[in-house]
Amino acid sequence: MPKHTILIIDDNDDLRENTAELLSLGGYKTLVAEDGKKGVSLILSDKPDLVVCDIMMPGLDGYGVLHLVRKNPETENIPFIFLTAKTERSDFRKGMEMGADDYITKPFEEHELMNAIESRLKKYEVLQKKYSAGSKGFSELTSDLSNNGIFPLDIDKYNSETYGKKQMLFTEGRRPKFLYYLKSGKVKGFRVHENGKEYITDLFSKGDFMGYMPLLEGRNYDENALVLEDAEIVEIPSEEFVQMVYDDISVAAKFIKVISQNVKEKEERLLNLAYGSLRKRVAKALVEIQDKFNNNGKNRSIEISREDMAHYVGTATESLIRTLSDFKSEKLIEIKEGKIIITDMSKLKNLAY
Repeated sequence: MPKHTILIIDDNDDLRENTAELLSLGGYKTLVAEDGKKGVSLILSDKPDLVVCDIMMPGLDGYGVLHLVRKNPETENIPFIFLTAKTERSDFRKGMEMGADDYITKPFEEHELMNAIESRLKKYEVLQKKYSAGSKGFSELTSDLSNNGIFPLDIDKYNSETYGKKQMLFTEGRRPKFLYYLKSGKVKGFRVHENGKEYITDLFSKGDFMGYMPLLEGRNYDENALVLEDAEIVEIPSEEFVQMVYDDISVAAKFIKVISQNVKEKEERLLNLAYGSLRKRVAKALVEIQDKFNNNGKNRSIEISREDMAHYVGTATESLIRTLSDFKSEKLIEIKEGKIIITDMSKLKNLAY
């Protein structure tokens, strides 16, 4: 079964057909067009997964094809590889500035074209994938980009620091110096209201990145981060990470999209705190905290202080304890040695009131 559909646009009959045959043998479904106009027509009608296009063609040349592809919202993200005899640096630069994903010169080795196509399709799949909001989605995106060789972030090459419980990682108003990666332990992000009350904005556990929003947006921290239990944290210099992101505009756009989801998630949390009943807020918090602190999804016990949980819910500690007691009597949770164990996840997620 064909993996992907690839369109080859080239006015050289032999090269066009030989390239199509090579890609067919590689397991791809191929479409061919002998000029730019027919190529654009096929792109609009068939939406191929990738385009390999010559530059020098009569009528509409490769630059013209790329321009039309990138200006159309339905085709703007299709990977585009130039295949050409032109080797001037200005030609390379022009193609890349217009949005080409790669540039292969003729004559080329078969493996060179196949490798370029495979890597660009991997990148396209990652950039088209939908990621969850919050630090989890950011971590998944970063991991997928790195594992597929799209993003040169190697966590192992950076030093890690050990932070003790109750040690501050960063504070509101300070300029970000690092992107933080949590190798072990737990961290909370929080703000302090002018009346002195604390509100937890996020919770982080093993595998999460922290402090990326102000770093990518070029602003100071608008919250604090405190270690909840002894943690090992990798510190990635902010300049290096920002450079990695903005070296590829399509990767930068994906990170920005995930960040916008993070903002939306926090807005929804604030609305829930403002208008949701206490029972619903506590139930939602239990589900969220379990998801954040138990990465494998199997262990449904939650270890967090009642005070911190109350700050996450946005209520008094006494009110939280009473609600947890109600949930226990309703057999939604169990409490053993201070740990909360969720016994009925479905009912918690769908609490009527």
